[in-house]
Amino acid sequence: MGSHRRPAITGLDRSARTATVTVLSAATAAAALAVPASAAPVDTPAATKARVDRLYEQAEQATEAYNKADERADTLRRQVERSKDKVARGQERINEMRGAIGTLAEAQYRSGGIDPSLALMLSSDPDAYLEKASALDRISSRQTGHLTKLQRAQRALAQERTEAGRKLAELESSRKTVARHKRSVEDKLAKARRLLNSLSAAQREEYDRSSRSTGGGESRPDLSTAGAPASSRAAAAIAAARSAVGKPYVWGANGPSGFDCSGLTQWSYAQAGVGLPRTSQAQRYAGTQVPLSQAQPGDLVTYRDDASHVGMYVGNGQVVHAPYPGAAVRYDPVGMMPVSSVTRV
Repeated sequence: MGSHRRPAITGLDRSARTATVTVLSAATAAAALAVPASAAPVDTPAATKARVDRLYEQAEQATEAYNKADERADTLRRQVERSKDKVARGQERINEMRGAIGTLAEAQYRSGGIDPSLALMLSSDPDAYLEKASALDRISSRQTGHLTKLQRAQRALAQERTEAGRKLAELESSRKTVARHKRSVEDKLAKARRLLNSLSAAQREEYDRSSRSTGGGESRPDLSTAGAPASSRAAAAIAAARSAVGKPYVWGANGPSGFDCSGLTQWSYAQAGVGLPRTSQAQRYAGTQVPLSQAQPGDLVTYRDDASHVGMYVGNGQVVHAPYPGAAVRYDPVGMMPVSSVTRV
């Protein structure tokens, strides 16, 4: 019976086979390199639009983070100023108290010498005096009261200085956070601009027609049957928001010449005498949440799961909002994006 085993591969055969594989691999690589550049995948206008919209969404999220950090920095700046004022007043009070004690010591000196208790009062360490006070037989209750008040004032001043230092450090950290979010926004917007600039004129026109809006715009929709606003302040806020239609989206701005999304709603309600938080996430909880089906003019509509965009419902299925960079404040259908919540202020 003959054997069906394959003949053994000799070293020469192995070398020849290896050489063949190497040549084929090189040929394949060369062929790949020879593919003309025109064959490389190119984004379609629809794909470019999707990428630009995603960058705008990310920029909007970063803008809200920037607004939140900037609001926190403003709060800290006010707290630092108050702490500085308290420190200054505390130091002034201590100087007055030490001056009064000094006047008493001067009177005693002129009459023949300074009471040891007063000398200790004027020292830089009044705590040491209190520890030794029981050993001084000439201390008066009045002098003890003076020193006790001085001691408390000095401790309060030390606490205020510590608190002011902590607030200053927190403020500096907050400033860095603001700057980081600002860089993030600028980076996203720059990428979006580069993508838009890569479109032809016809493609850019098509993008502008289809961008987020499905019929809205700067023209005023018919709101004659929009229904009554939720309140008189909502009516005033609607009037303010409608007066802003056509003004540019400016990230980080809250009017009156430019707005980001939450800046527009904050400014509009401020014209009605109502203070709203700075960010859309916080505005989401600035009132009573109601179902979209029960929305009334003046209600705030937040979008996406993270509530990173907000507009004002004006009735007839329309909102006024500041959409994104390059687009003016305008009307759009309330369902232009996934609705996260509806809030009645």
